[in-house]
This record gives sequence, C-alpha cells and structure tokens, in this order.
Amino acid sequence: MFRYACVTLLLLLAAEIRQSRSTEVKVEEDKKLCLYANLMLNFSVTYEVTGKKNATVTFTLPENVTTNGSRCGNDSSLLKIGFGKGHSWALSFMRDNQTYKVDNISFTYDLKDDTIFKNSSSNDTKTVTVGGEMEAVDLNNIYTCKSHETLHSGLVQQVFWNVSLQAFISNGTLSKNATICRADLPTTTPPSTTITPKPTTTPKPTPLPQPSTGSYHVNANPNSTFCLLAMVGLQLHYKDSKEFVSENIDPNITTATGNCGNNGSDAVLVLKSDHVTISFTFVENKQKFFLHAVNVSVVNGNDTFHSGNANMSLWEAALGTSYMCNKQQTVNVSDSFAFVTYDLRVQPFEVKNSSFATAHQCPMDDTSILIPIIVGAVLAGLIVIVLIAYVIGRRKTYVGYQSL
Repeated sequence: MFRYACVTLLLLLAAEIRQSRSTEVKVEEDKKLCLYANLMLNFSVTYEVTGKKNATVTFTLPENVTTNGSRCGNDSSLLKIGFGKGHSWALSFMRDNQTYKVDNISFTYDLKDDTIFKNSSSNDTKTVTVGGEMEAVDLNNIYTCKSHETLHSGLVQQVFWNVSLQAFISNGTLSKNATICRADLPTTTPPSTTITPKPTTTPKPTPLPQPSTGSYHVNANPNSTFCLLAMVGLQLHYKDSKEFVSENIDPNITTATGNCGNNGSDAVLVLKSDHVTISFTFVENKQKFFLHAVNVSVVNGNDTFHSGNANMSLWEAALGTSYMCNKQQTVNVSDSFAFVTYDLRVQPFEVKNSSFATAHQCPMDDTSILIPIIVGAVLAGLIVIVLIAYVIGRRKTYVGYQSL
C-alpha cells in the first residue's frame, strides 16, 4: 500500500513538472542563431458546440513544436511556432537603428482538432491578430518578463509568462544583457500613516450615472483610414464573488484595438482600460452584419472575472450602413455578466471616408412604429365610447317603457 502511494505521488509530481515546463525554440540562419524564445503560454478559446451552445477550452503551448515558416531579416523577422493539428503562434518583430519590438502576435487554431475542440459545430480555421504590447528592447539585448501578461482578441485569451525573447541576434550568440519588462521592476511604496476613522454608518449604494459616450475606431495600420467605427456609452454589470458589481467604462482611459473585417473575416473591436478588457466580434452574412460574440475580462487584484458568449445575433443592419440605438439597451451575455449601452452607433464593415454611413435605427428609436399604435389606441377608445353611449341609451329607453 505504501509502495503504491509512493508511485502515485511520483506520477503526480512528474505530471506537474511536465506541465510547468516552458517551450524553447531556436531559429538559425547560415548555421547561426538569429531568433530565440523561451516562454510559457496558455490559450483560452471560446467556440460553438453542437446544439448552439458555447464551450471554453484552455490549453498550453506544448514543448514539441516546429519553426517552419520562421525567417530572419535585417529590418523584420518572424518567429512562427507550429504545434498540434494545424495550430500556430507567430511573433512579428520590427527594428530601427537602436531598438526592436514585437509588432504583432498572430494565433491560428483549427476547430477540426477534436482533441482540443470537442464537439465543435465548425470545421473552420480561425486566426486572431493583436498588436504587440512589449516595450522596445535595445538591440543586442534579450527581453525577459516573469510576470503574467494577458492579451484578448475576440474569442481568444492568451496568457504568457516566464518569457525570454531575442530577435536580430548578432554573431549567433544570445546576449548577456537583459531588458526587463516593467511589470518585473520593483516599485517603491510610500510610508503609510494609520488613521483611526470615526465610526460611520454604511451608506446605501447609489445608482451609477449614465456613462460618458466614447468614440472608438480601428484601422488596419497607423497610416490607413478607419475600418471600424463605434460610439457608445457603456456600463458593465458582473458577478464578483457573490455580489453583482456595476461600473461605467471611462472613455478617457480606454483604448480601442481590433481587427478589420475583410473578405468574409470577422471584425473585432477590443476596448481596454486599466483593468477591464471587453471585445465585440461582428460577422457578416447575406449582405448583413450582426454582433456575434462578446467576451469580457475584469482584473480585481489577484482575481480575474471572465465571461463570454459566442452565440449572439444582435445589432443587425445591412452591409454598408451603421446600426444606431440612442435609447438604453441591456444585453444579457451570461448568468454572471450583462452590459448596458447608451447612444450606441456602430459600423464594423465597409466604412468609407472614416465616417458613419446611413443608420439603421433600433425599434426603440424608430418613432414611425408609434403612429399605428397611437391610431389603433384612438380607434379603440372611440369604439369603447360608442359602446358606452349605446348601453346608456338602451337603459334609458328601457326605463321609459317601464314608466308607462
């Protein structure tokens, strides 16, 4: 019995050690090292399963990978890591005279891989691309970051840590000089003064004011025109531990990124503040577009709230137009998350001259539908009045006959 317990414990420890190993890749050119990466990376993907339900799967970048398609250049380099059944993760590097950085990160996943995406209702291959958030690194320096970094794009969340990267390696040798990410740098905490407050009564929570309306846009590159436009006041309601929390999205501290929808691909708007990331995925179908998926992540200290839905059909309008709803709209994404929009206008496809096209108004904004309702109400009122007058007249006639 003791021997069996020891063997079981050793197997569990071995599995844990194996799971915690990093992925190391090296790319050589002319038999010299030119690209290097050593990191730990987790993916979290929300996808649709049979029965039109959502499923979220989390998996890790394995140790055994390929580097087919990677290349080293003078001004740009590409590290492409292939793994599993048709999946890949790629880093695109750019450099100037003094520094280099990650320009963008692309993740391609194949929904046909039933070892990961069980019961998927789609066999498509999806690609998401996000801008690189790594700070500029001095040439001939290796970049290191032990802290966790999370990236969101549509239905995908990427979390990586224990990262070591170097591109544009000279002489085929890794640098001994490191550029450490800001998250790993120590911070100084000012001395705190303890003040004993006077006892107070706990005030009742007051309703949030209407959020400010923000203007957001996405473009394919910094020099191109806008490909996605959005204006919205946004309020979030999510379940943190046991209670629902409400907060407004402040446009002044919120940045917009995303993907342009071209040739049938999805359009994605990602709004990110200091602790909230929310993404909206739009699809086109039969000359129309609609909101198909919403994902949110809220960081509160060491805890992270995450929720999403990839089976939605909202904000529908014809391609080449925009969708508008000025009235308050509440969208229930899941049992633990909902959001409210104010003064909404969005155009995810076919934006011309960086401005909104003709708007398709939501039913709540469309006053034309009120006219038949008002006319019907007036006619119903007239009918009621006529019936009452008829009944009163009949009663008077009946009483008159009785007196005779």
